[in-house]
Order: sequence, then structure tokens, then C-alpha cells
Amino acid sequence: MTEYGRGPGTEPWHPEDPLYGDAGWGAQQAHAGQQYPYGGQPQHPQYEGWSQDQQPHYGGQQYPQYDGQGQHFDPQQTGQHPHPQQHQGGWDATGTHGHVPYAADPGDPYGQHPAAYGAEQPDLYGTEDAYPPPQPPGHREPEPAWDPEGDAGHPVPPGDDDGPVEPAERRGKGRKPVKSKKGRTGCALMVVVLVFGGGLGGVTYFGYQFYKNRFAPAPDYAGSGNGETVTVEIPKGAVGYDIGRKLKDAGVVQSVDAFVSAQAANPKAKALQDGVYTLQKHMSAASAVDLMLSPKSRDNLVIPEGKRNIWVYEAIDTRLKLAKGTTAKIAKNDWKDLGLPSWANSNKDVKDPLEGFLYPSSYAVAKGMKPKDVLKSMVERSNEQYKQYDLAGKAQDLGLNSPLQVLTVASLVQVEGKYKHDFGKVARVVYNRLKPDNVETAGRLEFDSTVNYLKGQSTLDVGSVADLRKIADPYNTYDIKGLPPGPISNPGSEAIESALNPTSGPWYYFVSINENETVFAVTNEEHNRNVEKYQEARKQAGKQ
Repeated sequence: MTEYGRGPGTEPWHPEDPLYGDAGWGAQQAHAGQQYPYGGQPQHPQYEGWSQDQQPHYGGQQYPQYDGQGQHFDPQQTGQHPHPQQHQGGWDATGTHGHVPYAADPGDPYGQHPAAYGAEQPDLYGTEDAYPPPQPPGHREPEPAWDPEGDAGHPVPPGDDDGPVEPAERRGKGRKPVKSKKGRTGCALMVVVLVFGGGLGGVTYFGYQFYKNRFAPAPDYAGSGNGETVTVEIPKGAVGYDIGRKLKDAGVVQSVDAFVSAQAANPKAKALQDGVYTLQKHMSAASAVDLMLSPKSRDNLVIPEGKRNIWVYEAIDTRLKLAKGTTAKIAKNDWKDLGLPSWANSNKDVKDPLEGFLYPSSYAVAKGMKPKDVLKSMVERSNEQYKQYDLAGKAQDLGLNSPLQVLTVASLVQVEGKYKHDFGKVARVVYNRLKPDNVETAGRLEFDSTVNYLKGQSTLDVGSVADLRKIADPYNTYDIKGLPPGPISNPGSEAIESALNPTSGPWYYFVSINENETVFAVTNEEHNRNVEKYQEARKQAGKQ
């Protein structure tokens, strides 16, 4: 409860404070010319019907006053004010509360303020019996409400028991009705519950997903499969995650992580190689790894490097238990439907358009499959490999007319080269003989392998050079100049890489003397001496 007419500022001192009101009515009277709140009126209004001596003491009840000897003193009866004594504003020995009045101010109708504010005031807090320091408004003891029956001698202005009196211009206006807080509180609680519930649900879901992805075991099937077989081709260079994705896409394992974990747990799993595997769907990752390590899963058709197509056709017939020649006939009639690249048929003299496009690898060829589908899978595998080598882009750098000629050189290297470590030198011999200024062989390759191909045979005794030149065939390199129309075998990766990156050297000739040595020569005379060594080695082998 505040004193009447208090302007804006900090909270007032407690009414029981002896210094309460030092900066009060008298100071405001002295500044009567200043702007007052509430319409410029002084802050101690005279109530109608009340005399100056009857003005109430605002801010609380009227407290009795005592003289210096502890006797009750009524200034209204005597008209005098006692001077302050030693116990100013404190408690006397009897425990009664003595309020020491200030000297009367002639200009103050209330008679409550000291005569001079500039004079030094006594320290009212310097004794042990001093009042306790003022408390914040929230910690004050509530003042007793005015009782009109029990305190009739001390009238209180209307409204003072309920708080500060509103200014005149504000008291005449009604207050806006206060909306019920229950509805707003209920809506707020509902919003909080929805937001908190949705956030909690989202955190729970994503937390579960994080836990499942980081700590929970990867999804995995149980058992060794559901009996449905499926073939999976693992490309060369594939590692754990690559293999796992292939198996998951084929329905073999349930997750990639499960396969990777099973592979890491099996010490033999490092031996997994590229190729085609026959597995079952819905296998546990561990059982899939075990089966891939077993020869049973790789009971496939394996095409060795350097084999001709005729050999592949017969192997497919045997695996599918078909009549001999069935696959060769399909290859001859349906080769355009097997997915060959556009540059495969760039020479009309090619004997077999599929030659060189049945890439050496392991293929799943099981009973019930169609030969056309098997051939198509082989062509697809070849296309994948040849794209990696960029045969089309490198043909021109090698002085060749087409990617088919690059593949043809690789097929010659594969057949003529007895050892892979000699493939680079054999490729260099091919390119040196193809040069226009070649005076050693006049631009002819003169390879026995091409004669064997056109005859469908494989022998070292192809006949004399004079007899070979009489064979009229585009594949007879003893007669024609340059490369044959197309490949004469299915080259492997080493032969292709050697054809693309031949070893530097001046050689035009080579011959394998024995199982461990192939010799190379620059001139025909040197080559003839090497041939004599070769013939002598054959004689010695025959005698043994």
C-alpha cells in the first residue's frame, strides 16, 4: 500500500521508517511552481469538510507521539511539538514504540516535516535499537486494513485501503474487462503438449534409426537359402562392399553390411575372386561366403584366354547337353541380335563376327539355359571390358584404322606370344612389320597362327613359305599385307594391354627356342640363326 499521491519513482520507504517522508510534502510545497502529476495539483489535497488539523496521516494508521520522558503527547491539544530527544525513532526501555516528531513547519499544514532540510540530520540508524533496513515491497508485512467501526477517529480517504488512488482523469473511466485466463492457459498447454509430443516422437524415431544404423546388427537372412538358384557375376577388382551390393541386388543376402561382416569374420574370404557364382536366394551372409569359397558355386563354364570361338561353341553345347553345332549355328544366324558394338562388323571379310567378343572369363551355364542367352552374356562382358580400355580412342594413336584392328592385334599377340612377359615385344614386332618402310617382310606379318585359323587347325608344321603364299585367303598373312580382317582368338587382358602399350624396340622377328626362352631378332640373318637353334632343340626333345 503506497502513500497517496506518490509520483513515479522507486518504491517508498516503509511508513515506520523515521526518515519516511524527508523528501515528501514540505519539499513538494517548496516547489509549488513545478509541474505536478494529476493535473498540476499538489499531492496533499484538502478533502471537503475537513479542517487542516483534521487531515489524516496517509500511508498507514496514526501513530501516538511521546515526549522525551516517554509520556503521551498530543500536539493537537497543546499546539506544541516536543523537540527530539536522545531516543530518536527507536524503542524505549519499556519496549514501547516512540515516534519522535519533527519540528513544525509553518508552511506545512500537516506539521510533520522538519523546519530546515539543509541542516544536518541525526543518524537514526547508528544505534543497536535502530529500525531494521527497509524491505522490498514483496517482503513487507501487510498493513492492517482500515476498519470503519474500530478506527472511527482516523478516517481514511475512500479507496486507500485497496491501493493507490487513481488520477482524476483515469478514475472516471471503466476498466476493460479481463478475459478469462483459463481458455488461454488451456490452449497454451495444448500447443506445448503437441509440440513437445511431436518433438519427442521425432527425437525417438531418429534416435532409433541412429542406433539401428550404428549399433544394431545388420539385417540378415537365416539359413542356407530358399532353394531358388541364381547366378551372380562378380566383376574383376570388386571388393567387399561391391560384392555385397551384387549379392543384395540378386536377392542372395539381405544387406550389404551383413555380407561385409561375414566376409571379415571368415579368414579364407580374402580368396574370393571375380567370376560367376551359382548361389541361392535368401541366404545368410555367412553361408553365402562359405558357398562362394566352395568349388560347387563355381561349377561354371570357364573360357581360357586365346581360345577361338569354335571351341567356345562346342563347350556350350556340351554344358547344355545340346547337339554338336547347335550354338555355332545360332551364332552364325543371330549374331546381329547379341549386342555387338557398331565397329565389330567393320570388315566384310570377317569369318566370324563374334570372334574376339566372347571374353575369357567364368560364365554360369546351367541346364535349361538357351545358347543365345549365354552368348549374349559373353558379348556384354566383352563390351564392358573394351569400354574400359578405350579401344576406339587409342586406335588412331597406334596408327590403326578402327578399334577392331586393335582387338585383332591383341588376338595375334595372345596366340603368337608363348609367355606373357614377352607380350610387349611380340606387339612391337607386329607394329614394326605393319610400317610402310618395312623392308624385312615387305609389310607382311607372315604368322603361322593366321594360317592355322583359316584352316581351323593348330599345328607348328604349316608348310613351306612358298606353299603358304599360294593360299588365297584374307587371313593368310603370308600372302596379304597388313592385318587379317578380324581377330583370330579371344584375347585376355594382358594381351590387350600389350597391344595398347607395346614395348619399344627394333625387332622384326621372334621364335621360341624352348619352353623358357623366346628370342627376338632385327634382321633376317639373325632370325635364321635363331631358327636353327629352335630346330636343334626340337631334335633333342624328339630323341628324349
